[in-house]
Amino acid sequence: MKLRLPYGPAIKRRRGSSLRLRLLLGTAVLAVLFMLALLPALRGAFVIALEQSIEKRLAADAAALVSAARTENNRLLMPDQLPDEEFEHLDATLLGFIYDRNGSLVWRSRSSEEHGFDYLPKYDGRGHEFLRVRSAQGQEFFVYDVEVDLLRGQSAAFSVVTMQPASNYQSMYRRFNNQLNLWLGGALLVLLTLLWFGLTWGFRSLRGLSAELDQVEAGTLDSLSENHPRELLRLTGSLNRLLHSEHQQRERYRHSLDDLAHSLKTPLSVLQGVAEVIATQPHNREQAQVLQSQIERMSQQIGYQLQRASLRKSGLVRHRVRLAGVLDSLCEALDKVYRDKQVTVLRDFDPKLDIPMERGALLELLGNLLENAYRLCLGQIRVSARLQEGVCELLVEDDGPGVPAHQRERILQRGERLDVQHAGQGIGTAVVKDIIESYAGELFLDDSSLGGAVFRIRFPMG
Repeated sequence: MKLRLPYGPAIKRRRGSSLRLRLLLGTAVLAVLFMLALLPALRGAFVIALEQSIEKRLAADAAALVSAARTENNRLLMPDQLPDEEFEHLDATLLGFIYDRNGSLVWRSRSSEEHGFDYLPKYDGRGHEFLRVRSAQGQEFFVYDVEVDLLRGQSAAFSVVTMQPASNYQSMYRRFNNQLNLWLGGALLVLLTLLWFGLTWGFRSLRGLSAELDQVEAGTLDSLSENHPRELLRLTGSLNRLLHSEHQQRERYRHSLDDLAHSLKTPLSVLQGVAEVIATQPHNREQAQVLQSQIERMSQQIGYQLQRASLRKSGLVRHRVRLAGVLDSLCEALDKVYRDKQVTVLRDFDPKLDIPMERGALLELLGNLLENAYRLCLGQIRVSARLQEGVCELLVEDDGPGVPAHQRERILQRGERLDVQHAGQGIGTAVVKDIIESYAGELFLDDSSLGGAVFRIRFPMG
Protein backbone atom coordinates (compact mmCIF):
# COMPACT_ATOMS: atom_id res chain seq x y z
CA MET A 1 0.00 0.00 0.00
CA LYS A 2 1.32 3.43 -0.88
CA LEU A 3 0.42 6.63 0.90
CA ARG A 4 0.53 9.79 -1.17
CA LEU A 5 0.24 13.13 0.58
CA PRO A 6 0.28 16.13 -1.78
CA TYR A 7 1.14 19.59 -0.53
CA GLY A 8 0.64 22.83 -2.43
CA PRO A 9 -0.32 23.04 -6.12
CA ALA A 10 0.25 20.19 -8.51
CA ILE A 11 3.69 20.01 -10.05
CA LYS A 12 3.47 21.43 -13.55
CA ARG A 13 5.84 23.07 -15.96
CA ARG A 14 3.98 25.90 -17.56
CA ARG A 15 5.51 27.88 -20.33
CA GLY A 16 3.83 30.85 -21.85
CA SER A 17 3.95 31.44 -25.57
CA SER A 18 7.00 33.26 -26.92
CA LEU A 19 6.58 37.02 -27.13
CA ARG A 20 8.90 37.14 -30.14
CA LEU A 21 6.84 34.45 -31.87
CA ARG A 22 3.62 36.29 -31.11
CA LEU A 23 5.03 39.54 -32.50
CA LEU A 24 6.31 37.72 -35.57
CA LEU A 25 2.95 36.09 -36.15
CA GLY A 26 1.21 39.44 -35.72
CA THR A 27 3.52 41.19 -38.18
CA ALA A 28 3.29 38.22 -40.55
CA VAL A 29 -0.51 38.47 -40.57
CA LEU A 30 -0.28 42.21 -41.24
CA ALA A 31 2.29 41.61 -43.99
CA VAL A 32 0.08 38.97 -45.62
CA LEU A 33 -2.94 41.27 -45.45
CA PHE A 34 -0.87 44.06 -46.96
CA MET A 35 0.30 41.78 -49.78
CA LEU A 36 -3.26 40.60 -50.42
CA ALA A 37 -4.39 44.22 -50.63
CA LEU A 38 -1.43 45.11 -52.84
CA LEU A 39 -1.99 42.23 -55.26
CA PRO A 40 -5.20 43.52 -56.94
CA ALA A 41 -3.74 47.03 -57.03
CA LEU A 42 -0.67 45.78 -58.92
CA ARG A 43 -2.84 43.70 -61.22
CA GLY A 44 -5.03 46.72 -61.94
CA ALA A 45 -1.98 48.87 -62.63
CA PHE A 46 -0.64 46.26 -65.04
CA VAL A 47 -4.00 46.00 -66.85
CA ILE A 48 -4.15 49.80 -67.20
CA ALA A 49 -0.59 49.94 -68.55
CA LEU A 50 -1.28 47.01 -70.88
CA GLU A 51 -4.45 48.62 -72.29
CA GLN A 52 -2.62 51.90 -72.79
CA SER A 53 0.10 50.12 -74.79
CA ILE A 54 -2.56 48.29 -76.83
CA GLU A 55 -4.33 51.56 -77.51
CA LYS A 56 -1.09 53.15 -78.72
CA ARG A 57 -0.39 50.15 -80.93
CA LEU A 58 -3.85 50.21 -82.51
CA ALA A 59 -3.68 53.99 -82.89
CA ALA A 60 -0.41 53.63 -84.80
CA ASP A 61 -1.98 50.95 -87.03
CA ALA A 62 -4.98 53.21 -87.67
CA ALA A 63 -2.62 56.06 -88.56
CA ALA A 64 -0.93 53.74 -91.09
CA LEU A 65 -4.31 53.06 -92.73
CA VAL A 66 -5.12 56.79 -92.80
CA SER A 67 -1.79 57.58 -94.41
CA ALA A 68 -2.38 54.94 -97.10
CA ALA A 69 -5.97 56.00 -97.91
CA ARG A 70 -7.05 58.60 -100.50
CA THR A 71 -10.34 59.81 -102.01
CA GLU A 72 -11.50 60.31 -105.55
CA ASN A 73 -14.95 61.74 -106.31
CA ASN A 74 -15.81 61.18 -102.62
CA ARG A 75 -14.93 57.53 -103.01
CA LEU A 76 -12.38 55.86 -100.77
CA LEU A 77 -9.43 54.28 -102.55
CA MET A 78 -6.95 51.97 -100.79
CA PRO A 79 -3.65 50.75 -102.31
CA ASP A 80 -3.11 47.11 -103.14
CA GLN A 81 -0.05 46.98 -100.89
CA LEU A 82 -0.59 48.37 -97.39
CA PRO A 83 2.29 49.71 -95.27
CA ASP A 84 1.60 47.12 -92.54
CA GLU A 85 1.71 43.66 -94.11
CA GLU A 86 -0.12 42.19 -91.10
CA PHE A 87 -3.40 43.50 -92.53
CA GLU A 88 -2.83 41.34 -95.64
CA HIS A 89 -2.57 37.89 -93.99
CA LEU A 90 -5.68 35.85 -93.36
CA ASP A 91 -4.20 34.31 -90.23
CA ALA A 92 -3.10 37.68 -88.86
CA THR A 93 -4.64 39.00 -85.64
CA LEU A 94 -4.55 42.67 -86.62
CA LEU A 95 -7.83 43.68 -88.27
CA GLY A 96 -8.69 46.89 -90.13
CA PHE A 97 -12.04 48.45 -91.13
CA ILE A 98 -13.13 51.76 -92.65
CA TYR A 99 -16.73 53.04 -92.36
CA ASP A 100 -18.39 56.09 -93.89
CA ARG A 101 -20.26 58.68 -91.86
CA ASN A 102 -23.44 56.59 -92.09
CA GLY A 103 -21.78 53.55 -90.53
CA SER A 104 -21.58 51.59 -93.78
CA LEU A 105 -18.51 49.43 -94.23
CA VAL A 106 -16.50 50.70 -97.24
CA TRP A 107 -13.26 48.77 -96.74
CA ARG A 108 -11.85 45.89 -94.67
CA SER A 109 -8.49 44.22 -94.52
CA ARG A 110 -7.93 40.67 -95.74
CA SER A 111 -7.10 39.58 -92.16
CA SER A 112 -10.70 40.44 -91.11
CA GLU A 113 -12.53 38.48 -93.74
CA GLU A 114 -13.15 35.47 -91.49
CA HIS A 115 -14.54 37.57 -88.64
CA GLY A 116 -18.07 38.84 -88.36
CA PHE A 117 -18.93 41.92 -86.32
CA ASP A 118 -22.01 43.85 -85.38
CA TYR A 119 -19.88 46.84 -84.52
CA LEU A 120 -21.20 50.21 -85.75
CA PRO A 121 -18.96 53.24 -85.33
CA LYS A 122 -20.43 56.54 -84.18
CA TYR A 123 -19.33 59.42 -86.31
CA ASP A 124 -20.20 62.10 -83.78
CA GLY A 125 -17.14 64.33 -83.71
CA ARG A 126 -15.61 62.81 -80.57
CA GLY A 127 -12.27 62.17 -82.36
CA HIS A 128 -11.30 58.65 -81.26
CA GLU A 129 -12.52 55.90 -78.96
CA PHE A 130 -10.91 52.81 -77.36
CA LEU A 131 -13.16 49.98 -76.22
CA ARG A 132 -13.79 46.23 -76.24
CA VAL A 133 -16.29 44.36 -78.41
CA ARG A 134 -17.19 40.75 -79.11
CA SER A 135 -17.38 39.14 -82.52
CA ALA A 136 -20.23 36.95 -83.74
CA GLN A 137 -18.17 33.95 -82.62
CA GLY A 138 -17.98 35.37 -79.09
CA GLN A 139 -14.31 36.34 -79.30
CA GLU A 140 -13.34 39.54 -77.48
CA PHE A 141 -11.40 42.27 -79.32
CA PHE A 142 -9.73 45.54 -78.42
CA VAL A 143 -11.09 48.28 -80.72
CA TYR A 144 -9.60 51.64 -81.64
CA ASP A 145 -12.02 53.91 -83.58
CA VAL A 146 -10.76 57.24 -84.97
CA GLU A 147 -12.75 59.80 -87.04
CA VAL A 148 -11.06 61.21 -90.18
CA ASP A 149 -12.12 64.58 -91.63
CA LEU A 150 -9.26 65.12 -94.09
CA LEU A 151 -7.42 62.75 -96.38
CA ARG A 152 -4.39 64.23 -98.14
CA GLY A 153 -5.88 67.71 -97.93
CA GLN A 154 -9.32 66.69 -99.17
CA SER A 155 -12.48 66.78 -97.11
CA ALA A 156 -13.57 63.33 -95.94
CA ALA A 157 -15.84 61.70 -93.37
CA PHE A 158 -14.72 58.21 -92.41
CA SER A 159 -14.25 56.10 -89.29
CA VAL A 160 -11.02 54.09 -89.32
CA VAL A 161 -11.20 51.09 -86.98
CA THR A 162 -8.37 48.76 -85.97
CA MET A 163 -8.91 45.66 -83.83
CA GLN A 164 -6.84 43.00 -82.11
CA PRO A 165 -8.03 39.91 -80.18
CA ALA A 166 -7.82 40.18 -76.40
CA SER A 167 -6.63 36.55 -76.33
CA ASN A 168 -3.25 37.75 -77.67
CA TYR A 169 -2.60 39.36 -74.27
CA GLN A 170 -4.19 36.81 -71.97
CA SER A 171 -1.07 34.63 -71.94
CA MET A 172 0.96 37.75 -71.19
CA TYR A 173 -1.39 38.57 -68.31
CA ARG A 174 -1.14 35.02 -66.95
CA ARG A 175 2.65 35.12 -67.06
CA PHE A 176 2.63 38.48 -65.31
CA ASN A 177 0.16 37.18 -62.70
CA ASN A 178 2.36 34.13 -62.01
CA GLN A 179 5.46 36.27 -61.79
CA LEU A 180 3.65 38.72 -59.53
CA ASN A 181 2.60 35.94 -57.17
CA LEU A 182 6.15 34.61 -57.16
CA TRP A 183 7.65 38.04 -56.51
CA LEU A 184 5.23 38.89 -53.74
CA GLY A 185 5.72 35.46 -52.14
CA GLY A 186 9.49 35.90 -52.26
CA ALA A 187 9.18 39.44 -50.92
CA LEU A 188 7.01 38.14 -48.07
CA LEU A 189 9.60 35.50 -47.15
CA VAL A 190 12.40 38.07 -47.24
CA LEU A 191 10.29 40.45 -45.14
CA LEU A 192 9.53 37.75 -42.55
CA THR A 193 13.21 36.81 -42.41
CA LEU A 194 14.19 40.44 -41.85
CA LEU A 195 11.47 40.76 -39.22
CA TRP A 196 12.77 37.66 -37.44
CA PHE A 197 16.32 39.01 -37.36
CA GLY A 198 15.02 42.43 -36.34
CA LEU A 199 12.97 41.03 -33.49
CA THR A 200 15.89 38.82 -32.43
CA TRP A 201 18.14 41.86 -32.29
CA GLY A 202 15.47 43.91 -30.53
CA PHE A 203 14.94 41.21 -27.89
CA ARG A 204 18.60 41.16 -26.89
CA SER A 205 17.75 43.59 -24.10
CA LEU A 206 15.02 41.25 -22.83
CA ARG A 207 17.45 38.33 -22.88
CA GLY A 208 19.84 40.42 -20.82
CA LEU A 209 17.07 41.17 -18.34
CA SER A 210 16.15 37.47 -18.23
CA ALA A 211 19.78 36.55 -17.52
CA GLU A 212 19.90 39.03 -14.63
CA LEU A 213 16.64 37.62 -13.25
CA ASP A 214 18.18 34.14 -13.35
CA GLN A 215 21.15 35.47 -11.38
CA VAL A 216 18.82 37.06 -8.85
CA GLU A 217 16.92 33.79 -8.49
CA ALA A 218 20.19 31.91 -8.07
CA GLY A 219 21.27 34.36 -5.37
CA THR A 220 24.35 35.69 -7.21
CA LEU A 221 22.76 39.15 -7.64
CA ASP A 222 20.89 41.18 -5.06
CA SER A 223 19.10 43.43 -7.56
CA LEU A 224 18.72 44.22 -11.24
CA SER A 225 21.05 46.68 -12.92
CA GLU A 226 20.05 49.80 -14.83
CA ASN A 227 21.84 48.75 -18.03
CA HIS A 228 18.60 48.27 -19.93
CA PRO A 229 16.55 50.30 -22.45
CA ARG A 230 14.62 53.12 -20.83
CA GLU A 231 11.33 51.37 -21.67
CA LEU A 232 12.33 48.58 -19.26
CA LEU A 233 13.71 50.74 -16.45
CA ARG A 234 10.29 51.13 -14.85
CA LEU A 235 9.90 47.36 -14.80
CA THR A 236 13.38 46.77 -13.37
CA GLY A 237 12.78 49.48 -10.77
CA SER A 238 9.54 47.83 -9.68
CA LEU A 239 11.23 44.43 -9.45
CA ASN A 240 14.09 45.89 -7.41
CA ARG A 241 11.64 47.49 -5.01
CA LEU A 242 9.81 44.18 -4.72
CA LEU A 243 13.07 42.35 -4.00
CA HIS A 244 14.05 44.90 -1.40
CA SER A 245 10.60 44.83 0.20
CA GLU A 246 10.57 41.04 0.37
CA HIS A 247 14.04 40.96 1.92
CA GLN A 248 13.07 43.54 4.53
CA GLN A 249 9.81 41.75 5.30
CA ARG A 250 11.59 38.43 5.83
CA GLU A 251 14.18 40.06 8.05
CA ARG A 252 11.51 41.80 10.12
CA TYR A 253 9.64 38.53 10.45
CA ARG A 254 12.71 36.70 11.63
CA HIS A 255 13.69 39.45 14.03
CA SER A 256 10.18 39.54 15.48
CA LEU A 257 10.21 35.80 16.05
CA ASP A 258 13.69 35.98 17.57
CA ASP A 259 12.51 38.72 19.90
CA LEU A 260 9.46 36.66 20.81
CA ALA A 261 11.55 33.57 21.51
CA HIS A 262 14.01 35.59 23.61
CA SER A 263 11.19 37.22 25.59
CA LEU A 264 9.65 33.81 26.35
CA LYS A 265 12.94 32.19 27.24
CA THR A 266 13.24 33.86 30.66
CA PRO A 267 9.66 33.11 31.83
CA LEU A 268 10.08 29.51 30.74
CA SER A 269 13.34 29.26 32.65
CA VAL A 270 11.62 30.61 35.75
CA LEU A 271 8.80 28.12 35.34
CA GLN A 272 11.35 25.35 34.89
CA GLY A 273 13.03 26.35 38.17
CA VAL A 274 9.70 26.48 39.98
CA ALA A 275 8.84 23.02 38.64
CA GLU A 276 12.14 21.66 39.94
CA VAL A 277 11.45 23.14 43.38
CA ILE A 278 7.95 21.72 43.43
CA ALA A 279 9.30 18.33 42.39
CA THR A 280 11.32 18.11 45.66
CA GLN A 281 8.05 17.82 47.57
CA PRO A 282 6.77 14.22 47.32
CA HIS A 283 3.08 15.12 47.26
CA ASN A 284 3.63 17.60 44.37
CA ARG A 285 5.86 15.36 42.24
CA GLU A 286 3.13 14.34 39.80
CA GLN A 287 2.02 17.95 39.22
CA ALA A 288 5.67 18.96 38.77
CA GLN A 289 6.14 16.31 36.08
CA VAL A 290 3.07 17.58 34.23
CA LEU A 291 4.37 21.14 34.50
CA GLN A 292 7.85 20.20 33.24
CA SER A 293 6.33 18.25 30.34
CA GLN A 294 4.23 21.23 29.25
CA ILE A 295 7.21 23.61 29.60
CA GLU A 296 9.28 21.30 27.39
CA ARG A 297 6.44 21.12 24.86
CA MET A 298 6.18 24.93 24.78
CA SER A 299 9.95 25.22 24.18
CA GLN A 300 9.79 22.74 21.31
CA GLN A 301 6.80 24.49 19.78
CA ILE A 302 8.64 27.82 19.89
CA GLY A 303 11.64 26.20 18.19
CA TYR A 304 9.39 24.63 15.60
CA GLN A 305 7.71 27.93 14.75
CA LEU A 306 11.10 29.62 14.41
CA GLN A 307 12.26 26.87 12.05
CA ARG A 308 9.03 27.05 10.06
CA ALA A 309 9.38 30.80 9.54
CA SER A 310 13.07 30.71 8.60
CA LEU A 311 12.82 27.79 6.18
CA ARG A 312 10.05 29.17 3.94
CA LYS A 313 10.86 29.29 0.27
CA SER A 314 11.60 32.74 -1.06
CA GLY A 315 9.04 34.12 -3.49
CA LEU A 316 11.62 35.55 -5.90
CA VAL A 317 15.04 34.10 -5.13
CA ARG A 318 15.75 30.53 -6.18
CA HIS A 319 18.56 28.64 -4.45
CA ARG A 320 20.43 25.45 -5.25
CA VAL A 321 22.61 23.41 -2.90
CA ARG A 322 24.88 20.44 -3.50
CA LEU A 323 23.24 17.34 -1.99
CA ALA A 324 26.52 15.49 -1.37
CA GLY A 325 27.91 18.23 0.88
CA VAL A 326 24.76 18.47 2.99
CA LEU A 327 24.61 14.69 3.36
CA ASP A 328 28.27 14.56 4.40
CA SER A 329 27.77 17.03 7.24
CA LEU A 330 24.58 15.33 8.47
CA CYS A 331 26.06 11.81 8.39
CA GLU A 332 29.18 12.99 10.20
CA ALA A 333 27.07 14.35 13.07
CA LEU A 334 24.66 11.40 13.20
CA ASP A 335 27.50 8.85 13.09
CA LYS A 336 28.80 10.32 16.33
CA VAL A 337 25.37 10.17 17.98
CA TYR A 338 24.69 6.59 16.84
CA ARG A 339 28.29 5.33 16.81
CA ASP A 340 27.27 2.11 18.57
CA LYS A 341 25.08 1.10 15.60
CA GLN A 342 27.75 1.32 12.90
CA VAL A 343 25.21 2.58 10.32
CA THR A 344 26.12 2.33 6.61
CA VAL A 345 24.66 5.05 4.37
CA LEU A 346 24.39 4.07 0.69
CA ARG A 347 24.31 6.81 -1.91
CA ASP A 348 22.50 6.53 -5.23
CA PHE A 349 22.83 9.92 -6.95
CA ASP A 350 25.21 12.02 -9.00
CA PRO A 351 27.84 13.60 -6.70
CA LYS A 352 27.36 16.88 -8.59
CA LEU A 353 23.58 16.91 -8.18
CA ASP A 354 22.15 20.22 -6.94
CA ILE A 355 18.83 20.32 -5.07
CA PRO A 356 16.65 23.42 -5.76
CA MET A 357 16.25 24.41 -2.10
CA GLU A 358 17.82 26.72 0.44
CA ARG A 359 20.66 25.08 2.33
CA GLY A 360 18.94 25.55 5.69
CA ALA A 361 15.72 24.03 4.41
CA LEU A 362 17.50 20.99 2.96
CA LEU A 363 19.50 20.52 6.17
CA GLU A 364 16.32 20.57 8.26
CA LEU A 365 14.31 18.32 5.90
CA LEU A 366 17.03 15.74 5.28
CA GLY A 367 18.24 15.93 8.90
CA ASN A 368 14.84 14.98 10.29
CA LEU A 369 14.41 12.10 7.85
CA LEU A 370 17.96 10.80 8.44
CA GLU A 371 17.64 11.09 12.22
CA ASN A 372 14.51 8.94 12.09
CA ALA A 373 16.25 6.46 9.78
CA TYR A 374 19.35 6.26 12.02
CA ARG A 375 17.18 5.69 15.09
CA LEU A 376 15.01 2.98 13.55
CA CYS A 377 17.32 1.18 11.09
CA LEU A 378 19.16 -2.07 11.78
CA GLY A 379 22.36 -0.86 10.14
CA GLN A 380 21.72 0.30 6.58
CA ILE A 381 20.26 3.49 5.03
CA ARG A 382 20.03 4.49 1.39
CA VAL A 383 19.70 8.05 0.08
CA SER A 384 18.69 8.36 -3.59
CA ALA A 385 18.00 11.38 -5.79
CA ARG A 386 17.28 11.92 -9.47
CA LEU A 387 16.00 14.55 -11.88
CA GLN A 388 13.44 13.75 -14.56
CA GLU A 389 11.04 15.90 -16.60
CA GLY A 390 11.68 19.01 -14.54
CA VAL A 391 10.99 17.23 -11.23
CA CYS A 392 13.47 16.43 -8.44
CA GLU A 393 12.85 13.22 -6.48
CA LEU A 394 14.58 12.54 -3.15
CA LEU A 395 14.30 9.18 -1.32
CA VAL A 396 15.41 8.17 2.18
CA GLU A 397 15.16 4.42 2.94
CA ASP A 398 16.12 2.21 5.88
CA ASP A 399 16.17 -1.48 6.76
CA GLY A 400 14.24 -1.02 10.01
CA PRO A 401 10.85 -2.40 10.99
CA GLY A 402 9.02 -0.14 8.55
CA VAL A 403 5.68 1.60 9.07
CA PRO A 404 2.45 -0.40 9.13
CA ALA A 405 0.05 0.67 6.39
CA HIS A 406 -2.68 1.64 8.85
CA GLN A 407 -0.26 3.87 10.81
CA ARG A 408 1.31 5.79 7.93
CA GLU A 409 -1.13 8.65 7.81
CA ARG A 410 -1.06 9.12 11.59
CA ILE A 411 2.70 9.55 11.92
CA LEU A 412 2.63 12.44 9.44
CA GLN A 413 0.33 14.40 11.70
CA ARG A 414 1.86 16.96 14.02
CA GLY A 415 2.74 15.53 17.45
CA GLU A 416 2.08 11.89 16.52
CA ARG A 417 4.86 9.33 17.08
CA LEU A 418 5.14 5.56 16.79
CA ASP A 419 8.49 5.38 18.58
CA VAL A 420 7.62 6.04 22.22
CA GLN A 421 10.90 4.72 23.58
CA HIS A 422 12.82 7.92 22.76
CA ALA A 423 12.12 11.47 23.86
CA GLY A 424 10.43 13.87 21.46
CA GLN A 425 7.20 15.55 20.55
CA GLY A 426 6.82 14.39 16.94
CA ILE A 427 7.51 17.88 15.58
CA GLY A 428 10.33 16.91 13.20
CA THR A 429 7.96 15.33 10.70
CA ALA A 430 5.73 18.39 10.85
CA VAL A 431 8.73 20.57 9.93
CA VAL A 432 9.41 18.25 6.99
CA LYS A 433 5.80 18.60 5.85
CA ASP A 434 5.90 22.39 6.07
CA ILE A 435 9.14 22.57 4.08
CA ILE A 436 7.68 20.32 1.38
CA GLU A 437 4.53 22.42 1.30
CA SER A 438 6.51 25.66 0.92
CA TYR A 439 8.26 24.18 -2.12
CA ALA A 440 4.98 22.96 -3.71
CA GLY A 441 6.11 19.37 -3.32
CA GLU A 442 4.60 15.95 -2.65
CA LEU A 443 5.41 13.34 0.01
CA PHE A 444 5.05 9.56 -0.50
CA LEU A 445 5.47 6.91 2.19
CA ASP A 446 5.93 3.31 1.11
CA ASP A 447 7.81 0.08 1.80
CA SER A 448 11.51 0.04 0.96
CA SER A 449 13.35 -2.75 -0.84
CA LEU A 450 15.76 -2.69 2.12
CA GLY A 451 12.96 -3.97 4.31
CA GLY A 452 11.97 -0.82 6.15
CA ALA A 453 10.22 2.41 5.15
CA VAL A 454 10.97 4.83 2.32
CA PHE A 455 10.12 8.53 2.37
CA ARG A 456 9.94 9.81 -1.21
CA ILE A 457 9.74 13.55 -1.86
CA ARG A 458 9.01 15.13 -5.26
CA PHE A 459 9.09 18.86 -5.99
CA PRO A 460 9.51 20.98 -9.13
CA MET A 461 12.91 22.26 -10.23
CA GLY A 462 11.64 25.74 -11.13
